[in-house]
Amino acid sequence: MLKIAYHPIYKHPLPKGHRFPMEKYELLPQQLLYEGTCTHTNFFEPNIPNDKYIVAVHEPEYFYDLLNIKIPPRTARKIGFPLTEDLVERERIISDGTMRGCEFALENGIAMNIAGGTHHAYTNRGEAFCMLNDQAIGARYLQAKNLAKKILIADLDVHQGNGTAEIFQNDDSVFTFSMHGANNYPFKKEISDMDIPLKKGTGDTEYLSILQENLPKLIDKTQPDFIFYLCGVDIIETDKLGTLAVSLEGCKRRDEMVLETCHRLGIPIQCSMGGGYSTDIKTIVEAHANTFRSAQQIFF
Repeated sequence: MLKIAYHPIYKHPLPKGHRFPMEKYELLPQQLLYEGTCTHTNFFEPNIPNDKYIVAVHEPEYFYDLLNIKIPPRTARKIGFPLTEDLVERERIISDGTMRGCEFALENGIAMNIAGGTHHAYTNRGEAFCMLNDQAIGARYLQAKNLAKKILIADLDVHQGNGTAEIFQNDDSVFTFSMHGANNYPFKKEISDMDIPLKKGTGDTEYLSILQENLPKLIDKTQPDFIFYLCGVDIIETDKLGTLAVSLEGCKRRDEMVLETCHRLGIPIQCSMGGGYSTDIKTIVEAHANTFRSAQQIFF
């Protein structure tokens, strides 16, 4: 069975007019249930995790400043959310959803998190709506429990996974791959193990061709025993914060390409949703829902 991490805390209240579409975390599971892609048994509720897995990724001083809401104002502004205890609790619970999802992925081939993909969180700071790097924490969790040795993080969000790249910059056991808009935030990129920057306006044919050419070769080269997939839907042409021009159908085909490859090769995969900022919330939910539909069709 496809197991999906979801908690009501994922939808965090924000000031009116805030540009982050927090409501998608409530609407997406509702849509999956309504259309019959999932039932309530597919969902599991994460909780506050053991913080030792968080400080295996993030510097303890930074993490404890987060817990106590002591992040300096200038640094906190870069996160983009008003910092509260509930918001930090939300981040911890999202990380638990990804860690527990790793266990389900090992059992079932795949697991998913309704939220997550917080790839702009560095070892010692957060930015761009990210405070704790859930997939980096998941990777360390797997390694600490001797459940995986060689890990691939495939980040296909429109924004480079700069925090993830920094966290694993000197670690050969985790390979970081980011395919993103060259002209998108972050404007000062970090160096992933493999970066593919795409020119403005890249559409379906070119995007999918580049991915098809590189992903199988990358997996063959790195020989991972576990894959994290950051499946942001901000690559689509209607996205307010993205510079690419992939269609909804092209985004779905991207997901199918990644998931079919993992299924064929028998490599467990954990998926976190990442970004999506189209003007119409229905477009965001539909694009994310396609990822879950593809997972059900391919794996089950």
